[in-house]
Amino acid sequence: MSKPGCIEVNGQRRDMSLGIIAPALAAIGSIISGFMNYFTDKFLTTPLRATLKYLEETELKTLKGETRVLKARSLWEGSGAVIMAEAAELSSLKPQLDELGVPLYAVVKEDVGTEVQNFQPFFKGEVFLDEKRRFYGPRERKMGLLAFLRVGVWMNGLQAFKRGFMGNILGEGFVLGGVFVIGQGQQGILLEHREIEFGDKVNAEDVIRAVRRIAQELQPFESK
Repeated sequence: MSKPGCIEVNGQRRDMSLGIIAPALAAIGSIISGFMNYFTDKFLTTPLRATLKYLEETELKTLKGETRVLKARSLWEGSGAVIMAEAAELSSLKPQLDELGVPLYAVVKEDVGTEVQNFQPFFKGEVFLDEKRRFYGPRERKMGLLAFLRVGVWMNGLQAFKRGFMGNILGEGFVLGGVFVIGQGQQGILLEHREIEFGDKVNAEDVIRAVRRIAQELQPFESK
């Protein structure tokens, strides 16, 4: 005979109250998380969209072999490019990007200790140093200590830690990054995603959709 407040499922007794408490706790947690995000958003600088002219003159340094300095426009002028500032999550898209003939690059704002070396295993592409942090502008944004009040930051950090990626705990570690899909030549910026918190991921489908536009928008010109 079942105890009051319990039901018997496949010969096992289960407390009915657990089915009520768990969703209630989840709802409360969601409300608290939403409030903290709303509160911290008030202190976060609004991003200013970059222009192609602003990005193309950026000087980037190579981080492998002999150091070379190149203009950022050389990365996309021939085929377009996907460029990530402080993100490793798009590496899984590299096979699709290779099929579409569009390279994947990453830029970092500094080379502190073994930061880049630790980053490389998680990114399948070439990494460049953007010392003037133009890919983090035109209006640079920092999360600051308020990041620790956001549940999403803790969850993203835990996932990264489980994968073995420690991230940057020295230097300018509070600067928010983003992702750009830039078309061939003067085609322009086809997608610009700015992090709203550490670990905020761009939608992978949006990236592929923007990359496909590179060839689609060039076809009418090539057929003339």
